[in-house]
Amino acid sequence: MKTMKNWLLTGLLFMIVSTVFSQGKITGIITDGSNSLPGANAVVKGSTDAGSSDFDGKFTITTSVASGEVVISYLGYDSKTVKFSLSKGGTVNLGTIILTSNSNQLDEIVVKSTIVDIAKDRKTPVAVSTIKASEIQAKLGTQEFPEILRNTPSVYATKGSGGYGDSRITIRGFDQKNIAVMVNGMPINDMEGGTVYWSNWAGLSDVTSAMQVQRGLGSSKLAVSSVGGTINIVTKSSDMKEGGSFSSGFGNANYLKLQGSYNTGKLDNGLSASVLLSQTRGDGYITGTEFEGTNYYVALGYATKNNKHDFQFTVTGAPQWHNQRSSNISIETYQKYGSIDNPNTRYNADAGYLDGETYNIRKNYYHKPIASINWDYKINETTKLSSVLYASMGRGAGAGASGGIRGKAYSDATAFRTANGLVDYDKIVAYNSGQPVFINGFTGLQRRKDVNGAYRNTFSSGSSADTPAAALTGTSGISQTSSINSHDWFGAVINLNKKLSNTLTLDFGVDARTYKGYHFTVLNDLLGGDEFYDTSIKSLQPGGRVLTNTYSTDVEWNVFKKVDYEKISFNSTGNVRWYGAFTQLEYSKDNLTAFVQGAISQQGYKREDNFLYDPAVNPELASTDYKNIVGGNVKGGANYNINEKNNVYVNAGYYSKQPFFNAVYPNNKSTVNPNLTNEKIIGFEAGYGFRSRFFNATVNVYNTTWNDRYLKGKALPTSVQYPSNTTYTEYVGLNEVHSGIEFEGSSNLTEKLKVNAMFSYGIWEYKGNATVNAYLQADNTPIPEFTGTTVYIDKVKVGDAAQITASLGASYEVLTRVTLDANYNFNDKLYAGLSPVDFTSPNNKGALELPSYGILDAGFSYKMLLGKDKDKSMNFRLNVNNVLDKVYIAESRTNYFASDFINGKDGATYASAGRTYNGVATNNQVFFGFGRTWNFTLSYNF
Repeated sequence: MKTMKNWLLTGLLFMIVSTVFSQGKITGIITDGSNSLPGANAVVKGSTDAGSSDFDGKFTITTSVASGEVVISYLGYDSKTVKFSLSKGGTVNLGTIILTSNSNQLDEIVVKSTIVDIAKDRKTPVAVSTIKASEIQAKLGTQEFPEILRNTPSVYATKGSGGYGDSRITIRGFDQKNIAVMVNGMPINDMEGGTVYWSNWAGLSDVTSAMQVQRGLGSSKLAVSSVGGTINIVTKSSDMKEGGSFSSGFGNANYLKLQGSYNTGKLDNGLSASVLLSQTRGDGYITGTEFEGTNYYVALGYATKNNKHDFQFTVTGAPQWHNQRSSNISIETYQKYGSIDNPNTRYNADAGYLDGETYNIRKNYYHKPIASINWDYKINETTKLSSVLYASMGRGAGAGASGGIRGKAYSDATAFRTANGLVDYDKIVAYNSGQPVFINGFTGLQRRKDVNGAYRNTFSSGSSADTPAAALTGTSGISQTSSINSHDWFGAVINLNKKLSNTLTLDFGVDARTYKGYHFTVLNDLLGGDEFYDTSIKSLQPGGRVLTNTYSTDVEWNVFKKVDYEKISFNSTGNVRWYGAFTQLEYSKDNLTAFVQGAISQQGYKREDNFLYDPAVNPELASTDYKNIVGGNVKGGANYNINEKNNVYVNAGYYSKQPFFNAVYPNNKSTVNPNLTNEKIIGFEAGYGFRSRFFNATVNVYNTTWNDRYLKGKALPTSVQYPSNTTYTEYVGLNEVHSGIEFEGSSNLTEKLKVNAMFSYGIWEYKGNATVNAYLQADNTPIPEFTGTTVYIDKVKVGDAAQITASLGASYEVLTRVTLDANYNFNDKLYAGLSPVDFTSPNNKGALELPSYGILDAGFSYKMLLGKDKDKSMNFRLNVNNVLDKVYIAESRTNYFASDFINGKDGATYASAGRTYNGVATNNQVFFGFGRTWNFTLSYNF
């Protein structure tokens, strides 16, 4: 027995030694093409042999498998399989393995051009979230483009009034006027007011390669208005992989979308091309918000054989029209046309019928193509020059109603409403054309003709039907008119990137823009009337003029076409000139990356107006000189990678931000604001990041102080006795502080189950009291007795965005290429939009808090491969938004408390005095969010 045991022990020892000596090693380095990827996973397929990359991206696997495949994976990147073959006890080096970001070539685009300020993970010291093109294309569906960002920390996105493209977004409590939106490095915020009209960019979702949200001051080198953050949108490039796609989608409210695209890939001669065309239409979720939009995209590229020069020419546009819901609606009205417990959240006070068909007098129609030429020049191994020249010519308007009938507007609650609350446009046409109608108790009410024997419409309202015909120089009547807001915009951004040493890189560049905005009103439809009377031109007063020409509300495809419009009401031109310079010095060595950046700009504003001012009498007001204002910023930050998994960063910055056009020339007058001052923004931020093969997470804390904010207000409240002249107000010393903490995490729990989560907690408040100044509407003359009125707004919450947001989402591949996903988004501490003039009493109740709410979205995806060619597939996608059909208030335009209006307090009486809906006074004017919506998309990729 003893001999037997010895033989067994000897044999076992021999087997162990043999196994050890037969094991080999697999090594390699994992990168993204420019940076190492620490924490990446490398596993021998079909075994448990695995390894993880270190800080430098190096990995080692010990295995007894003689040959096979190694699967390399990293969160946020496409997996790659590499074959290997080992001799007994040997080592094989797989070399450098480059993983491709599944953010659709985001990194490649960044490397190509220094114009696009994209933050890099574990390097750029800012709070950032990246949205993949695949996620946008799959989950956007019938949602608005900004809504895809609502699961990003400190972002609040709503559909606004509910029309196509009328959505809005805030970041850290700052609205989109103070968020820099960039497309391929080009700023697209309106140069007069900073606004972003998403309806003009509805097609961006189709052509986006990746979208990155940088919260806070961001990494942009330009002196842009990134107080709350920067949204960088990178479109597809012409040299994408050869192939194309066709897709069709449909959904609730007769939603229909068709799209086709094709990419040539980079040809042998260096040329490349990419084209896309799509069309979308539907009835809209809100009553009377029908829409139709087209999107086109053409990209042409050329790269020299030595890759020294790369040229990209891109043109894209999204001509669209959509009916709107522009009237503010109280909860009480939603209940009136629904019920107390079930308000009609789709109600639209602008929708109605005309000649038996649906009709809405409020309509937006616009076409804003943007064309750019990008040139990237690799001068030598250490020097790159990146340039973009761009142009945008926007043409379009917003149509609405002007005038009134017996002092009643078209939206009057009783004069022109049917029993279900829709506007009776037939009644308006009947009155305008002289037919007897019933209005407010008057039976058979008819118009008189003017001295020309015509039924005359004007802007004035309230004229009596008994006015003698000879005196009818200004009767009433209702017409459809459009406020034109067209522009010509040209610009250039040039950046020189010089690598001074192995550790230092210097950027220097210029940013130049010129903008001319055309603002005037035209007549669209007399709605049964014969002529239109206008007295708005100063040089023609008091006689005025009579017009009969009308202009359609059709989208203007040819933006080069010059139409000689007959203008009414107002006619002004805004000119903006922008000259800026920027520089950035970056240090990068081992675990540390740091930068300091500065920018300076001069903005010049000029106003032209030959309606309000007679050029022969006031030439200096009919065409002002440029008012030039200097501003700029300085920023700095550092990121330190503690090890392959942990990193920390800090940044700080100061902005001196020029005021917008309407602050320089307030109240649409040509007199320069005497209280003009730059806004001052100071931002601090710190963050921690964790990266591993299974779990990624970031935590950020921030504090942003916004001083001397310019805000034009409404007229003083009725409790304040001011002169009968209509006034406007502006605020002095209006300061805000926005601070908070943010968390964002994602995990691949298994190969098939992925989870993502987000949480943000903000404290956004006004700091200190402010003062309000009142001015006469006619000429901006101050009203001394109301100048310096105290506004008691200290510690009042900033409204219009949820200060607590959270989301939890997951996707699970239940079968091969069959995926189910769901996401729950929660919003709390949402306060009403408010005007500081509501706080002229020290006994105010603060900001109205709206009810918290959560929304569940879900989706189903299936990818069917066609034959053995993995590049060809059929893709099926179903989205259901707001699965539980949650009824919630997304925003409030007013800040009323139920007790404020009981017994007519503050000079106002409401039938709803003291009534509430979910704790909110029913006289508040709100927009509800959308209920359950769905869409299905079928696409063929080749």
